[in-house]
Amino acid sequence: MSTRPNRILRRFVIVLGAIAALIVTIGGLPSFLWATAKRLHPEPQNVPSAVQSEPSPQWAAAVGRARQIVRAVLSEQNLPGLSVAVGVGGDIVWAEGFGWADVETRAPVTPETRFRMGTASTVLTAAAVGVLLEKDRVKLDEEIQAYVPQFPKKPWPVTLRQLMGNVSGVGIAATNDWRLSSERCERAADALPVFADSPLLFQPGTQFRQSPRGWVLVSAAVEAAAERPFLSFMRDQVFQPLGMADTGAESPKEENPEHVGEDAEDPPPFRAIHEVILEPWRVVTGTQGESAAGGSTSPATYYVPQFGPHPVYRYALHVASPRNLSCYAGSMAFFSTPSDLVRFELGMNGGRLLRPATMQSLEAFGRTAGGYDGEFLSVKIIFDGELPGVKVMSVVTVRERGIVVAAMSNITSADTSAVARKVGDAFAK
Repeated sequence: MSTRPNRILRRFVIVLGAIAALIVTIGGLPSFLWATAKRLHPEPQNVPSAVQSEPSPQWAAAVGRARQIVRAVLSEQNLPGLSVAVGVGGDIVWAEGFGWADVETRAPVTPETRFRMGTASTVLTAAAVGVLLEKDRVKLDEEIQAYVPQFPKKPWPVTLRQLMGNVSGVGIAATNDWRLSSERCERAADALPVFADSPLLFQPGTQFRQSPRGWVLVSAAVEAAAERPFLSFMRDQVFQPLGMADTGAESPKEENPEHVGEDAEDPPPFRAIHEVILEPWRVVTGTQGESAAGGSTSPATYYVPQFGPHPVYRYALHVASPRNLSCYAGSMAFFSTPSDLVRFELGMNGGRLLRPATMQSLEAFGRTAGGYDGEFLSVKIIFDGELPGVKVMSVVTVRERGIVVAAMSNITSADTSAVARKVGDAFAK
């Protein structure tokens, strides 16, 4: 009588074990495919690179060490491209692009290649607020409705300071904010209908939560206080004074074509995984934007780790799905180059844009809570620019040595903060 239950139990255990083995196999498949994928740069010493000019003899040894670091990272992490710039004192002493801006065309990364800034866009927006503070056009503790009356009153007051500190309660509970990326916005205030009537997530000042929507409101406040379009004010009052000719923002006028892949390229289940899990919120190639110099430009092709039948998959890469970030304005719509980000840091640290007192008033949320991650490591200050959950750039400042390093990449898996730290160490020796 007991043999039948035992037989059923054994079958149940076997089936359960098979399911567990399948789960483990599927879970480990991406790591296996990534490890066995064809390497874009199998030999670090042969990674292509481009410079505007060779460094001065004073920095030749440091540049040699830094080049070895960057080439090794590209090869080890199988990155398409990476761009790095270093400033010392008040000057850029080295800028070089490595690898490919586009894998299929083999377009090289150069020092002028533009990359997405992600949430590090907020540091530029904070600088614009500083300019308006010094002109007495805004007050940090004023309710946001003083500048953006289209934003309805909430149960508690919401101030500009709270919005910049990511403690306002403005935002959504979900990680990805698809609605803003599905719209096109000429001005920052155009995005307000998407979220203006949404309730606050919490009483302002009681919690910290990264809030792109909050920084859209900050952008709209800048626009209103300046009495001109947000991007025009950024260009004339922040980018141009600091020599950031290659920095601009996403244009609402251009679609973002996906360079490879059609909807029917993968079987439906895999396409669903691709769209719902692997590619939410990725910004893509081909977006035209307006730089500080007024020209049209295409940032580097943007990739995610991916596997499939298309030829580019042989490198375990896929072009990110189309997303337009024009409605995010000063929260994450900017693109730039490492050289321009170094110019920004050198200019801000040198008092070329804002007075020290203004800088100090912005420091509380500028470096640690201003829409991008920040941490203090000894004398090194590190901040990263992210698209939700994905790092796309990093800046390191070694203040006691006057060194600023910026690193940007065109794939979601790049550890740009580690690159920036190591390059900073190479120049600090």
